Amino acid sequence: MNDLNLPSLPVGIFSFEQLCTAPKLYVDKTSLLATMCDSYERVFLSRPRRFGKSLTLSTLAAMFAGRTELFKGLAAESWVAKQAAHPNPVLRIDFGLLNDSTCAELDAALRDELRRIAGEHGVRIASRTLGGVFKDVLVGIYSQEGPVVVLIDEYDKPVLDHLNDPRLAEEMRQKLRSFYTVIKSCEEYLRFVMLTGISKFTKMGVFSAINNLSDISMDKKFGALCGYTQQELENCFSGWIDATAPAMDMTREQLLAQLKEYYDGFSFDGITRVYNPFSTLRLFQEGSFSNYWYQSGSPSFIPEYLKERHEFSLEKFRHKRVSELFISSREIEQAAPESFLYQAGYLTLEKRQGQMLTLDYPNREVLDSLSAMYAQIVYNVNDAGDAGLTLWEAFADHDPELVKRLYNSALASIPYEYFTGTGEDFYKAIFLTLLRGAGINSLGELHSSRGRSDVEVLLPDTVYVIEFKTAANVSAVEAKRSVGDAQITDRGYAEKYAADSRDVVTTTFVIDLDKRQAV
Repeated sequence: MNDLNLPSLPVGIFSFEQLCTAPKLYVDKTSLLATMCDSYERVFLSRPRRFGKSLTLSTLAAMFAGRTELFKGLAAESWVAKQAAHPNPVLRIDFGLLNDSTCAELDAALRDELRRIAGEHGVRIASRTLGGVFKDVLVGIYSQEGPVVVLIDEYDKPVLDHLNDPRLAEEMRQKLRSFYTVIKSCEEYLRFVMLTGISKFTKMGVFSAINNLSDISMDKKFGALCGYTQQELENCFSGWIDATAPAMDMTREQLLAQLKEYYDGFSFDGITRVYNPFSTLRLFQEGSFSNYWYQSGSPSFIPEYLKERHEFSLEKFRHKRVSELFISSREIEQAAPESFLYQAGYLTLEKRQGQMLTLDYPNREVLDSLSAMYAQIVYNVNDAGDAGLTLWEAFADHDPELVKRLYNSALASIPYEYFTGTGEDFYKAIFLTLLRGAGINSLGELHSSRGRSDVEVLLPDTVYVIEFKTAANVSAVEAKRSVGDAQITDRGYAEKYAADSRDVVTTTFVIDLDKRQAV
């Protein structure tokens, strides 16, 4: 895409100062930040990775330092101009940059970072404990420069990195608790505090150590703080949209529709929808759709976490209703899987009704990525890439029998104990996981005027409508197949494609429960 004669996109930039070198190639969120700073003095924000948390803190650092030259023409220009009269010193710590392989190494890394900060401000450190060093730095900076702004990024990373080692995770939690307690004890020296991370759990330490944090993670006033709204996408990246569409042999409308399908849909307040900024920028940069967010650092502990809790179906989390308290009511190790998936960015708020929330996967990138990871780690489909390519070919060749054989091959690789007490929904869920993991556009439980189809596979030239039935043994298979075929016809599952130019293939997969195979 380098031949489009457009400026370089700021993919992966974490510094507001760097971002400002890309003229008019940013989305101005400074109005929301100014509102936040005027409303709160102690703030916590949870967002998934690659959503601009680090850039947000960098912007705040520049705002509190009164860097007026960086905010000309931006919404917070006047706020920063006032701040410039009495700028605040900023202490910023990014746990994402610190070594947390062991608790001792985290302690050493934090000490080194605090000594570096002390050196920049000419502060002398007298204490020997980590908490004492932190307090020395805060008090020292305050005595020389005034109230301190503390910005902490990825506050929870040392615990999340070791979820599969409970002993080490607990050691990290205790270390962080003693560190964050210092912030509370130094209230009189602080102007503003903000922490960001992926998760919020009550016993992480920070929320008892700093009990006056205002959690704005689900606040509707800040639902658009990270990510791009539809209006921001179309206004700020109009040139890129117009140039990228013909380069990908699409109209502008077609490109926008696919962008929405792949990268939109994240909601942190149940109202505002935002695009994943990292994947959106990469699409414009590369000129092709891919699972960029997943590829930038897939957390393999997620399916392992679900596997340990015997959660073998991704479908069970679709349109799942939960209480508003579902996020912070438990320790991370004991949290419900949907809470963990939400905070990692794999589930989002589909809607919000009072204190009841409905969760779902935000978009195709997330669902396809998680499905591929799930197929490999939970269902033991180790050749998911090759199987996916063959599945594509089987569907394209109108060969449902080959699709069935590939599906059975995957079923055969699943440990037998997973099948205990399973029925039709289990087999449908595995099939959908395989399809989505292969990048095949597929829908489950699609509602129509007369019922719900089990699975629909949407390809450029062909649509498949597939009904699932289970048979207790081989003698009942054909009768069940007839029932499934009749259901597709009687309920008109394929009728909505009557005016479609694509071929429509209907078929019934019958699961022989004795053999645990589709026949």
